[in-house]
Amino acid sequence: MNRRSFVRAGTMAGIGLAASVMASGNAREPVKKGLRAGIIGLDTSHAIAFTKSLNREDASPDFGGYKIVAAYPQGSRNIESSVKRVPNITEEVKKSGVEIVNSIKELLEKTDVIFLETNDGHPHLEQAIPVLKAGKTMFIDKPVAGSLADAFSIFQAAKDYHTPVFSSSSLRYMSNFDSIIKQQSIGRILGAETFSPSPLEKTHPDFFWYGIHGVEALFTVMGTGCKTVTRVHTPGADLVTGVWEGDRIGTFRGLREGKTGYGGYAFGEKSITTLGDYNGYDPLLKEIVKFFQTGISPVTPEETLEIFTFMEAADESKRRGGVSVDMEEIRRKALSQVKKII
Repeated sequence: MNRRSFVRAGTMAGIGLAASVMASGNAREPVKKGLRAGIIGLDTSHAIAFTKSLNREDASPDFGGYKIVAAYPQGSRNIESSVKRVPNITEEVKKSGVEIVNSIKELLEKTDVIFLETNDGHPHLEQAIPVLKAGKTMFIDKPVAGSLADAFSIFQAAKDYHTPVFSSSSLRYMSNFDSIIKQQSIGRILGAETFSPSPLEKTHPDFFWYGIHGVEALFTVMGTGCKTVTRVHTPGADLVTGVWEGDRIGTFRGLREGKTGYGGYAFGEKSITTLGDYNGYDPLLKEIVKFFQTGISPVTPEETLEIFTFMEAADESKRRGGVSVDMEEIRRKALSQVKKII
């Protein structure tokens, strides 16, 4: 081969090598250490939504450069609807460049922060412990756990391991909440009523599975301080009434028949207003990113645990035929069952 042919061949080989590298996916810049997020549990549509928002080329600056880089797909082992979702959701997140790994241990080696997305709350305590031990800041999607005692155990372990944890429904970020709460547009809040779909899942306390969305919205308006809970239950709906400090009343209506949706009203000294529109997952995702950046949860552990105590108290009221149940009684019972992790 003469020199001209050799140079031409080398040039073509270089072009071919470049094309090969581009085809193998180098168009996506390596994610900087510190911004590498991982997912545990690919059995919920939330995993797809968060991955698409973070990993798109034109991702919002509000997402701080965080990318989902790896996921451990195992979610529920017992809830058939969740188990069936895993293969399709796994394929969807892989399209966004996510590596699928075989264990939580492997996931932790490749990531800096964690989304615990398993749809079933029962494995959450077991799945959360290695994350907390590794010191990885973690968002736990609803429900935070499959029982109130496990919810207390998770937050106690987070405290013991000095690892920040945040959990919330996306319904906490409905469009009028800033106006109602931060700007105090209706004055002092005297009460609220919320509603959301509330299908039941036999493996979970009734509202842990889905009614939590409306309950979270209720607590976003009312804050902490609920004292007693009373529940009226029928096959098609539930009506749960809480009495807060200062004799303020908040109600949640769980919907299972007819038209369903998300919404509610806040009752203030100056006026009554709707809670506004549900705006999808991105408002929650922005708060999760801020949490990853600062380690400061926008929702205190105390409020999250009170939300779950409220829902457990509602179940106890149902078991007792609709009588009023004291929140402190339910809290103490759960605390007596807390698992010692360390």
